[in-house]
Amino acid sequence: MTDKTFVYLDYAASAPMSRPALDAERAYEASPIAGANPNSLHTLGRLAAQALDGARRDLVRCLGGGFRPMDVAFTSGGTESNNLALYGMAEGMRARDRRRKEIVVSAFEHDSEVDVIPALRDRGFEVRQVRPNRAGVVTPEAVAKLVGPETALVSVMSANNEVGTVQPIGEIARVAHAAGTLMHTDAVQAFGRIPLQLDDVDAVSIAAHKIGGPVGISALVMRGRTPFRAQTFGGGQEQGRRPGTQGVRDALAFAAAAKDVCGHMQERRALVSARAQRLYDRLCADPRILPTTSAVMDEGRLPGLVSIMVPGIDSETLVMQLDEAGFEVSAGSACSSGSLDASHVLLAMGIPRNQALGSLRISFDERVSEDDLMRFAVALVAILDAKM
Repeated sequence: MTDKTFVYLDYAASAPMSRPALDAERAYEASPIAGANPNSLHTLGRLAAQALDGARRDLVRCLGGGFRPMDVAFTSGGTESNNLALYGMAEGMRARDRRRKEIVVSAFEHDSEVDVIPALRDRGFEVRQVRPNRAGVVTPEAVAKLVGPETALVSVMSANNEVGTVQPIGEIARVAHAAGTLMHTDAVQAFGRIPLQLDDVDAVSIAAHKIGGPVGISALVMRGRTPFRAQTFGGGQEQGRRPGTQGVRDALAFAAAAKDVCGHMQERRALVSARAQRLYDRLCADPRILPTTSAVMDEGRLPGLVSIMVPGIDSETLVMQLDEAGFEVSAGSACSSGSLDASHVLLAMGIPRNQALGSLRISFDERVSEDDLMRFAVALVAILDAKM
């Protein structure tokens, strides 16, 4: 441990737990059902199952899109949810129609989808990647060029985890369904931050730790009619989609965090977007700092996610020097930290490699003050002055 004070600006990797989530954990620990297995037939087991069902109801109310509580399958993280969606939905669709052996994903999905592509090909699927445009948006027209009668699944994230650009998921889902294929969206970054377009989506991935819930619990929310083939086997929990004893405490904390962010979305979104725009303006007034996308803040980008590039200095150097100055940021996706290559997200957008190598992601919510953001800007500029 250290006595040094840090300003944490990596909420897109994992947000600090919120007060409602912590309160939900404490209430569970003090309750008679603490530790009870929700699959047991005795009274405490049944009460635990009721609490778990309540968490499902709270989550789908926040999610929207006409999903039902029984559609929620709790998982260990967004990575598992995305893996499960790609494997399970594609194989379920192929089992229904043997022609359906193609999968379309965007070229700038999270690593939990991009890194699954070789394994999907090993299972006999052809995977096609649709590129975003330079603004960081996957257009419905680009998807339409790749889907057809042999497509099993389309998966495009609701908002990109590195640059924050919001995708036209409703329109893309309608393109997918017009071709008779399934539609999944990774909404791990978008859930609780912006209204989601899910009415025509078959399945969606969400995660607790991005919205102030605990690490280690997420969900794949999938409509009951969706073709699906389970990838793990056991006691049949979660409608047989993801068997294993559920963590009731974490589910309750997840639901509490979701109710908090969704209940205050409008005012927090406006506040955080305004702070992010002022930070962008401050940083990009320096000609050495470039934005990664021209998408308009609030309308086209997630609130609280600022994505920039400093050509000529590699990301890892900037992250470490900012850390020494007391500011915690990332070079992109936290799941790719340690990689010395340019972000596949930025390269897919057509950004030159020499620029992409200097990318930084600054992410926060309403708990980070504007003063701290401006102090970060001063610290970054000072680092550049010392190096350039």
